Amino acid sequence: MAKQLSKWLILLFAGTLLSACLSTPPTQFYVLEPLTEPPSSSTASEKKRQIGIGPISIPTLLERKQIVTRLPDNSIKVAEFHQWASPLKDNVAQVLTYNLAALQTGDLVRVYPWSAYGAVDYRIIIDIIRFDTRQEQSVNLEANWAIMNEKNHTLISNGRTKIEHPLDDPSYPATVKALNKILSEFSRELSQALGKIQ
Repeated sequence: MAKQLSKWLILLFAGTLLSACLSTPPTQFYVLEPLTEPPSSSTASEKKRQIGIGPISIPTLLERKQIVTRLPDNSIKVAEFHQWASPLKDNVAQVLTYNLAALQTGDLVRVYPWSAYGAVDYRIIIDIIRFDTRQEQSVNLEANWAIMNEKNHTLISNGRTKIEHPLDDPSYPATVKALNKILSEFSRELSQALGKIQ
């Protein structure tokens, strides 16, 4: 009798575990994409400049696989089943590099570390303060950036960028698309700053 009861309990436990596994939704993975439309303007120089992008820093809060959403009570929601397909910092660096290469057609743009390609003429250092979503409200990007002359290690230009766009669709695919849009806008701002350097 005790053996039958034990077998029944084991089967019940196994069935519960199996049903829990079957009811878990699949994890969705996302990537940021570079500009797809032709650049509205490009800067061409007589001699190709070597532009280095990086290093780039992001908040520790965002150094995770899961997509992070800020809630109104200053807490955060971590989306266990909606994750970045690669480290967010690497993806941001790749997209910014690709975007600037498309916008700065007269320059050669390399991502940090660029030692394999030799020295660069200018380096863009980027400190991202925010790159996230406020729940069902907006997507936000805040960053400090500086353009350095690598030949003499002097500051050429610097700025603080703050971009916020309303979020009409709170779904994760729409959120990633909106984050992509503000990253493209930031790329254009950096391109304009580079265009002013002679």
